[in-house]
Amino acid sequence: MRVLLVNMPWAPIEVPSLALGILKNRVAKAMPDAEIDVIHANLDFADWITERIDFHGRDYYYYSLVSYFKGCGDWVFSSALYDNPQWRLAEFKEQLGNSMTEAELELSIQLHALVPQFIEHIVKRIAGLMPDVVGFTSTFQQNAASLAAAKHLKALMPRVATIFGGANCDGEQGAALHRNFNFVDYVVRGEGESAFPRLLAALQDTGDLAKIPGLCWRDHNGQTSANPMDARPLPPGEIEAPDYDGYFERLNASQARGWAEPKLVLEGARGCWWGEKHHCTFCGLNGSFMEFRSKSPARFYEELITLVERHQVLDIFVVDNILDMAYVKSVLPRIVESGYDLRIQYEIKSNMRYKQLGTLAEAGLMHVQPGIENLNSHVLKLMDKGVTGCHNVRMMRDAETHGLTVSWNYLYGFPGESDTDYTDVIVQMPALHHLFPAGGSSRIALERFSPYFNQPDRGFAERRPDPQYSLIYDLPESELNDLAYLFSAPPQGIGKQTASVLDAAIDDWKRAYPHSRLTYCDLGHSITLVSDRPGFQWSVLLLEDPLELAAFRLLDQPHNLPSLARKLSVGEPLLQQLLDKWRNLGVVFTESGTYIQVAPEARNQAVLHIAQERGNKARRQGVDSPELLPA
Repeated sequence: MRVLLVNMPWAPIEVPSLALGILKNRVAKAMPDAEIDVIHANLDFADWITERIDFHGRDYYYYSLVSYFKGCGDWVFSSALYDNPQWRLAEFKEQLGNSMTEAELELSIQLHALVPQFIEHIVKRIAGLMPDVVGFTSTFQQNAASLAAAKHLKALMPRVATIFGGANCDGEQGAALHRNFNFVDYVVRGEGESAFPRLLAALQDTGDLAKIPGLCWRDHNGQTSANPMDARPLPPGEIEAPDYDGYFERLNASQARGWAEPKLVLEGARGCWWGEKHHCTFCGLNGSFMEFRSKSPARFYEELITLVERHQVLDIFVVDNILDMAYVKSVLPRIVESGYDLRIQYEIKSNMRYKQLGTLAEAGLMHVQPGIENLNSHVLKLMDKGVTGCHNVRMMRDAETHGLTVSWNYLYGFPGESDTDYTDVIVQMPALHHLFPAGGSSRIALERFSPYFNQPDRGFAERRPDPQYSLIYDLPESELNDLAYLFSAPPQGIGKQTASVLDAAIDDWKRAYPHSRLTYCDLGHSITLVSDRPGFQWSVLLLEDPLELAAFRLLDQPHNLPSLARKLSVGEPLLQQLLDKWRNLGVVFTESGTYIQVAPEARNQAVLHIAQERGNKARRQGVDSPELLPA
């Protein structure tokens, strides 16, 4: 049996497909006689399109990620799916034209007309390899491209078995995809390590398809069946390591090699240990399986080092939705001892402490995504985050001390929030300009699998599939209801005016960060703070008074006024005067009656600020990678 696994646009260019790497390894072990290869069609597309038009890495990134909530990447390939270069072109212009730049709109229309030729090209290449089975992974904006390729492949090779899997095929989405597109023979819903090899074995030996959990299939009469999904997720011991052989060689031969530095993709865990207890209300990640499962520390470390040594790549993206805290004392010290200068990106929880962040930095976890989302405790409670606004500021401050870059977005639009949850935080944002800024601010999207989706009475009872889906698919709304991941609903929470003020404040923060500084140095008998922030006139503040020294040190952690006064054995009025003074100087941040000092320890923070400015400069100049800029 010859099996081809296809990674269509708009899969990220700089990383191999974890899903296909896992399946490749699993099938090779389960079916030693099978021939299995991965087609990196995203790289093929990069080479194909750059031969025909002016197209760069920033353009690919736009369709791969930036325009996800507009659906531009999927709409581009809808012309190939429906064999119509003009497919819903007028509707696309009307619906999205005002939310795109003129260049983005023109490029989208140009690609829309061209991609049918690419589908013809890639299908001929796949068919030339004479496969028995072709599997497509579909995540984010890969659906339309994958469907288009499957449709034309099936027309060219009717006997080939086409199989879909991936996040876009989870639960009802996979069943809807299967029943609406008859050129898709099978859909594997949920985790594929077990189901996919069993499906291949059934196809080879005419096994019982009805016994494969989560599988969507058709009987001899063309009747669609959707098997019940597994009640329990895959145990951690059965989560396969990926096989990336061939990807980095293919990338090095591609025009896309100059677009970004390649990264390894690793997986230490699935599910979310916080979500098991408190599912963040807006989050649709983890789909059908929230249960947290992690690989043993020894196994995760060995997989990491094996892949690093095999592919000679030191940049690593870990896809886990949250760091297994046991790894902090088990895996990370071994990484430090390995001697490898790794640069790892990881999702963590924002209440991690100073020493824990120091361990992350020592091990090379230099880019973290802590799920900050907001700086107001009331809104964070509406999210069920389990942290306060001051906890999130502490995270940003301590990350700055340790030289970690922090990826986060400021979210709003939660049922039950009000303008007062934002106004005082916005006023204080200039005091935070020296800390890593949010990438942007946005109203939350209503995502399938999230508590807001599963429990409409929490504020989003009136909802429809997001308008992008009607631009992409020729399906009735009843089917789009099952196929869609994103949904539109009347906006909740703050209105446009407050949202606009927040947007502007975040933009000011992003502009100010590369040139802002606030640090402190504690000499025991005194503390010196140095400030260079646009919103404050002072540059040096010397603390020598015993009360000020003790208060500043205690405010390393969040405190309210009564607890701080009790620990300092002073009256609240006197302490309030000091806290008010420090707030006016931008030394403390206060929210919901709690205070925290915002100055990182004096270290080499300038490196972070220079890196951010180079990134901003690259975006302004249209350079794909900041590292390509001259020093």
